[in-house]
Amino acid sequence: MIAVNPKATQTFADGVQTAHSVAYDARQAVQEIHAAFAAPDLKLVIFFCSREYDREALSEEMNRAFSGIPVVGCTTAGEFGAAGYRDHSLSAVSLAGEHFSVAVARIDGLAGFETSHGREVAADLRRRLQQAGSAATHEDTFGLLLIDGLSTREESVAGSLQNGLERIPLVGGSAGDGQAFQATYVFADGTFHSDRAALALISTALPFTVMKTQHFVATDTRAVVTASDEHRVVREIDAWPAAEGYARLLGLDVGALDPSIFAKSPLVVVINGTNYVRSIQKANRDGSLTLYCAIEEGVVMRMVRGVDLFENLENAFAEIRVEIGQPRLFIGFDCLLRRLDCARLGLIPQVNELFRSNNVVGFNTYGEQFRGVHVNQTFTGVAIGSARAADDDG
Repeated sequence: MIAVNPKATQTFADGVQTAHSVAYDARQAVQEIHAAFAAPDLKLVIFFCSREYDREALSEEMNRAFSGIPVVGCTTAGEFGAAGYRDHSLSAVSLAGEHFSVAVARIDGLAGFETSHGREVAADLRRRLQQAGSAATHEDTFGLLLIDGLSTREESVAGSLQNGLERIPLVGGSAGDGQAFQATYVFADGTFHSDRAALALISTALPFTVMKTQHFVATDTRAVVTASDEHRVVREIDAWPAAEGYARLLGLDVGALDPSIFAKSPLVVVINGTNYVRSIQKANRDGSLTLYCAIEEGVVMRMVRGVDLFENLENAFAEIRVEIGQPRLFIGFDCLLRRLDCARLGLIPQVNELFRSNNVVGFNTYGEQFRGVHVNQTFTGVAIGSARAADDDG
């Protein structure tokens, strides 16, 4: 029997509960999560699990423990919660009681996904919430998206869902596979599957806000994508072979490009005045660059300069507390590259404490979604405040 870390679970009021199991056995991990979620009238359970768990055993135990309750989840590139950053754990959150109304949809067959389907899914979930008594507007509702992180379909899925949701904010994360990049899985309707997404539309009377932050600032150095394809491959930058064009912008020889350079020097695009990071996955033998996001020919990219990662994150949470008070819960989607950067800089202990003090639960992703835009090397999510804060505002 593996001992349970008593610090690895937390319970909050207002119908919000979180738990984080570090048990190595899948069934035991689910049992520990279930034991922490003692509230009646559960509306939704969301979980994030290590790729190392036996998915069949985890599915069976989830279905047994939470029979009749909507459950969505995904595999990760790392989990975080009360036990901090972990690589073999199960982190989860439950929403219960009068403060929440929930509608959930499963989207399969992403390889053949059509944008019209995304709009239809979003519209259907809004209708279901309205029938349950919610206004289902941006003032009381937000969307959470979990999606296969190797599908390369995040842009079209997130964009079409956001289009259907109109002003309702959508945030989410791309499922991970540790650092293997072989297969990622989304859990919905009782099963794990690749080529899948799950959307949870959540209405609440509690105050909430969505957040996006990254520790990069755009500079005035610009470059144009002059050739790319639908597989997230950039073939030319400023009419140079992409790797060479990128290296020239950094003042480096192309032979010096490696993952550490890509992590420190991503590219950004500006959309409606907001910077969105476009990270580079690898340089290819033919001189092209593979990115973690799609990017079209003719797009103007900017080089970046880094800022202090921890200070940037600390300031983002301070802004949340000003807006809605101390979060009862923050569901977070944190890029794998950011976690690797935290480790490189020795920031893991500080970030763990910041996450604990702001009640953060989530996972390390292969990409993030914010208001329907797919990004990289970014921390996104939704913060939910307390009923007391809502009453004080009134």
